[in-house]
Amino acid sequence: MNILQINSSIRAETAHSSRLADSLVGKLRRRFPQARLTVRDLAKMPHPVLDAAALVALSTPAEQRTAEQAQRVSLDDALIAEIQQADRIVIGAPMYNFGIPAQLKAWIDAIARARVTFRYTEHGVEGLLKDKKVYVIQTAGGVHSGSAADSQTVYLRTVLGFLGMEDIEFVYAEGLALGEDAVQRALQSAEAKISALAA
Repeated sequence: MNILQINSSIRAETAHSSRLADSLVGKLRRRFPQARLTVRDLAKMPHPVLDAAALVALSTPAEQRTAEQAQRVSLDDALIAEIQQADRIVIGAPMYNFGIPAQLKAWIDAIARARVTFRYTEHGVEGLLKDKKVYVIQTAGGVHSGSAADSQTVYLRTVLGFLGMEDIEFVYAEGLALGEDAVQRALQSAEAKISALAA
């Protein structure tokens, strides 16, 4: 059993999304004591965005890449290897301006690679990251889940499913900017869901 934890909040360890992800991972490790854990903190170690230079490097045959291009591709390769090896993935995904953090988008762009994590076939797209359980811890200052304002859930379910990860559970902690009582209710609700998922 391999667990991959992705933290994407710029608040690092003080973020509610990171703390709730830690809570879920802790419960999973108690359930699976032999599990190996990899933590990727995208705030502490931001991944470079997909730009023109990166696209050229990825499109260049490996034997023809410059040293700089090979180094850039190797950064994406490391993230792909982590998720290929993971059986359970826990993603901390705070909502920033009605979307995911730029750090998380850069990670998704890195792991989405044609002929490696997905492929096009005569029957359509096939995601190659199969047989994985994904948990998304989604936090927000307002309350958006189930509404048109929650584009984040739709996007993450779509892109992860595109890559083959269709077994996804969302844990919401919302209303975190609406006062201390709202914060406590949100965190208690999220912890209850986490306990149920890890049981």
